Amino acid sequence: MAMLNRVHLNGLRAVETVARLGSLAVAAAELNVSVSAVSQQIKRTEKQLGQALFERTPGGLVPTEFGTVFTARLGAGFRELAQAVALADEANQCTLVVSVAPAFASKWLLPRLSRHFARHPNVLLRIDASGRIANLDHSDIDIGIRMGDGKWPGVRSELLLAQEVFPVCAPSIAAKLRSIEDLAQTCAITDERSMISWDSWFEAAGVEPVTFLKGARFTDPMLCLESAIAGHGVMLAWQLLTADALTDGRLVAPFGVRAESGLGYWMVTSATKAESRKVRDFKAWIREEIDATMAQFRTLDSAA
Repeated sequence: MAMLNRVHLNGLRAVETVARLGSLAVAAAELNVSVSAVSQQIKRTEKQLGQALFERTPGGLVPTEFGTVFTARLGAGFRELAQAVALADEANQCTLVVSVAPAFASKWLLPRLSRHFARHPNVLLRIDASGRIANLDHSDIDIGIRMGDGKWPGVRSELLLAQEVFPVCAPSIAAKLRSIEDLAQTCAITDERSMISWDSWFEAAGVEPVTFLKGARFTDPMLCLESAIAGHGVMLAWQLLTADALTDGRLVAPFGVRAESGLGYWMVTSATKAESRKVRDFKAWIREEIDATMAQFRTLDSAA
C-alpha cells in the first residue's frame, strides 16, 4: 500500500475515466474539470509511474499495451471504491433517526418498537432521546416528536395527539379518594419542569382547587411516574406517559376527568427536505399505535 503514496488519486481517476470513456472531453465533463486539467493529470501520473499509459494519436489518446492492463486493474479498483462508498449511502438510507424526549421514549415508544421492527425489518431505528430541540436541517435526525403547541420555526408540524391531563395514583391511594376534596389529604408529586398545572384540571372538574399535602418534587416526569406507582402520592399526568401503567393496573385515574392542556405531541420534519419513504412509513405506524393506545383509554373509561 505504501507505493500508492507516490501517485496522486486525482491523477488515477483521470486515467481511469479517460480509458473508460475514450475521450478527454467526455472525461473532463464527468470529472467536472477542464480538458487541459485532465491532460495534465494524466501526464503527471505517467511521470509518477515511470510508464506511458496512452499514445497520443491524431484521433485522440489510445492506451498503450501497459496502459490497457493498468487501466483494467484501475477500473476494477474504482468500482470497489464506489461500492464501498455506496455501503455508507445504503446504511444512511436504511437508518431512521428519531428525536424524542426521554419520557416519551421510555414510557411509551420503547415498548412498542418491536412492532415497527417486524413491519419494517430493513429499517434500523436510532432513537435520539434528549430534551433538547434538535435542528433538523443541520443534523442526521429524520423526524422529531415534540411536545408543545406545534409552533416551531423551520419545520413541518403534524399533530399526533392533543395532550389531556388528569390525576393518577396507586390503587391503594385511589381507594381512599371518595371525592375530589379528598385530594387535600394526599401528597402532590410535582414535576418542577412541567408545562402543565393543576388549575386547568380543577376547572374541568368544576370544583375549587384544593391544597395538597407537601410531596416529592422531581425534575423528570419519569421519576414522578415511578413515585406515583410506588404510592407516594398523586401526580398530574397525560395519556402517553401513563398508558401502560393504567392498563396493567399499577396506576389508577380515580376521577375519570381529563382536561385539555393546550399542548400536544407533534411530529416534526424539516421544512426544506423531502420526506423519505422510511419517514412516511414511521408516521403511519406511530399513528396506528396512538389509535391503539387511545382505544385502551376508551376501554378504561367505560369500565370506570
